[in-house]
Amino acid sequence: MLAPGSDVILDRMMTLHPKVIDLTLGRMHRLLAALGNPERNLPPVIHIAGTNGKGSTQAMIRAGLEASGASVHAYTSPHLARFHERIRLAGELISEAALAALLDECVQANGPESITFFEITTAAALQAFARTPADFTLLEVGLGGRLDATNVIDAPRLTLITPVSIDHQQYLGDTLPEIAGEKAGIIKRGVPVIVGPQDPDGLAVIEAKAARIGAPVLAYGQHWHVSEDRNRLIFQDETGLLDLPLPNLPGPHQIQNAGAAIAALRVLGRDEAACEAAVTRAVWPARMQRLRRGPLVDMAPDVELWLDGGHNPAGGQAIAATLARMPTRLTYLICGMLNTKDVTGYMRPLAPHATHLFAVSIPNEKNTLPAQTTRDAALSAGLPASAAASVADALSAIIAINPTARVLICGSLYLAGAILRENG
Repeated sequence: MLAPGSDVILDRMMTLHPKVIDLTLGRMHRLLAALGNPERNLPPVIHIAGTNGKGSTQAMIRAGLEASGASVHAYTSPHLARFHERIRLAGELISEAALAALLDECVQANGPESITFFEITTAAALQAFARTPADFTLLEVGLGGRLDATNVIDAPRLTLITPVSIDHQQYLGDTLPEIAGEKAGIIKRGVPVIVGPQDPDGLAVIEAKAARIGAPVLAYGQHWHVSEDRNRLIFQDETGLLDLPLPNLPGPHQIQNAGAAIAALRVLGRDEAACEAAVTRAVWPARMQRLRRGPLVDMAPDVELWLDGGHNPAGGQAIAATLARMPTRLTYLICGMLNTKDVTGYMRPLAPHATHLFAVSIPNEKNTLPAQTTRDAALSAGLPASAAASVADALSAIIAINPTARVLICGSLYLAGAILRENG
């Protein structure tokens, strides 16, 4: 009989704990001990937390390290089209055979004990990383930091905190300082921490945590600076100035993400060529990604079709800033969101840049907001809106009005994943 594939095992893992999110490290430490503590045998770890920009920053660091000849493990979440995207071994996505074997091993090691889906799959990733030679391991926090399943590395090489904003209040706290405190939980004694642009109240919490445990801080605006000047990226720190191309990832917010990535590469001793590769070679899907193939492109060949998975107010602001810099074109949004998000806060900055929003429910997602609720939130944010049965129906309605429009599908990584599975 054939061994079960990874999809079967992943479905089984979803039943191992009653809560999807339950922040604690006890179960994680128990399972890692049963697996022989792979977290103690990883290549040097760069651990990344933050509300926005974690994935893009990680992608840039990886591009820079790989351009310098290093082999790099990378762990990220959530995935978009396939779970395998979460685990990259020495530069390559994990194979189906290797993933299925690792997942099965972790299920056996866990036995009848309760554990969340994210915890057990993170343990599988750490086991894979410990067994595969590489020069670095990039770990992206799933949620928060202090109690996140990735926060089991006692002595990383470097930690990094991207901009912190209000999100996941039900798990991390209602105020920005509370949330920043959770993100700062990844800071380790004596380990340098790179800090991206922060609200002053959040930065104070991060700096206080670092000071208490003797972690050197390299903060934006103090120890490194990044800006755009004459269509170039200018980075400066105590070792000198870099004049680089603008990031290939679209949007002005990527300037700040690139700055954090370059600061990390400088700490790791990488040269200017690696820093340039970080900003010119990074690939990160569903972050203002232009769709160029698939059924949606085929049905609207003259539409400029974009996809973005940003889903909180800071994400909405980043998208708005990106749209503001694009050539003038009538812009329509097709938006689906989860019921855990600040929908109006996300949409408010988008309102001046869009002609109309078509709200959809996210297919096969139990936590989706109904399309009508998303529509109502858009209207309350000052954005003309209507509901549609599907993304395809919304696109059909748009091309009937304007067959050469700009269309942005947005609101959730889960919606973005559904789109990429069919149009990637």
